[in-house]
Amino acid sequence: MVELLRNTRTRYRAVRLLPALMILAAAVTDFATPRQDHYGAFLYVVPGLAAVGWGVWGTMAFGAAAIVVLTVLEVVRGQPAVSTGLSITVLVGMISVVAAWSSSVRQRRERELRHIRKVADVAQRAVQHPLPEHLGCVDLHLLYETSVAGAHLGGDFYKALQVEGAVRVMIGDVQGKGLGAVEIAAVLLGSFRESAYTETDLPAIARKLEASMRHYESRVGIDDADRFATVILAEIPVDRPVMRLLSCGHPPPVRQARGHVAQYVDFPRPSPPVHLPVLVEEGHVVEEVAFDVGDRVLMYTDGVSETRDASGAFYPLVERVSAWQEVADREVLPRLAADLHRFSAQGLDDDTAAVLVVRAAVTRADDDTPMARAVGEDAGRSTVATGGSRP
Repeated sequence: MVELLRNTRTRYRAVRLLPALMILAAAVTDFATPRQDHYGAFLYVVPGLAAVGWGVWGTMAFGAAAIVVLTVLEVVRGQPAVSTGLSITVLVGMISVVAAWSSSVRQRRERELRHIRKVADVAQRAVQHPLPEHLGCVDLHLLYETSVAGAHLGGDFYKALQVEGAVRVMIGDVQGKGLGAVEIAAVLLGSFRESAYTETDLPAIARKLEASMRHYESRVGIDDADRFATVILAEIPVDRPVMRLLSCGHPPPVRQARGHVAQYVDFPRPSPPVHLPVLVEEGHVVEEVAFDVGDRVLMYTDGVSETRDASGAFYPLVERVSAWQEVADREVLPRLAADLHRFSAQGLDDDTAAVLVVRAAVTRADDDTPMARAVGEDAGRSTVATGGSRP
């Protein structure tokens, strides 16, 4: 987004220079060529060029400058000053007035567009808040790029909330992209924001997400109502060195224990994506993995995992994360973003989101003292069936 704004400002400054460059080029060329060659006619387009990047008075000023230069060129070629100056003033003056009116219309539309963008920015940020750097027992780092120009919210979405006894995180990806995907993302974010505080476990939150999508489908009659979304739900208890994960058809997170290579989290029985029209025969299954102080878990969308190079090879995410185990936590995602852009053959043309969750502390259940290390028996891995996960 920053790069886009920088490029836009550069182009805008170049456009504002065009009228002056046209006057200079026409005058120099006309003086430097034989008298039978006339290049002063190019000055008639100066007011129109000025209207693109300047306001009303700026446009009129460039029109006046064009009149003066064009009159001088004609007088130098032997034309009578009074009659030539009068005809040029009338013709270029009329062009300048029309161009100035066009400039006023453009400026009014730009003011309206800036107002609309401000309203849209507020609305989008109200739905998709930036992640806090510290939340309860974890540190959070975010990478987020949308495929919709100027948008802060796309088909990829994320949320992290501190609830009683735990931190809960969601990251997801709506099928397709565009404004329809943005609307579905807003529905799921709202559902998670409500259910994360009220439901006792991750399967209950997953069921709420499904119910929200069914309700959305019932109240709108648009094609986007049949979209589905893949979702990862995570829960980090404050008093145990574990992370509970529930996958609804989403790419598996990458877990990196402190001082070890990264590995994908295995989901033997993942749930289907949210709002996919299939029958869920079994309840949602929660996977519990070790998550001690200093450990990292990277959750991401397919904008990361499905990035390809010129040969068609997928981005080697686990290998990259393993190579960055000595990199400071806050530098991992900026490095990932830069590496994705270098690796991709055609640039990132899909919504891209990644959340790096780093365990900052484990607090005893009976006091507020952080433990540097967790109890060994809690650091193992187990599978918890529907309803078996509580903060």
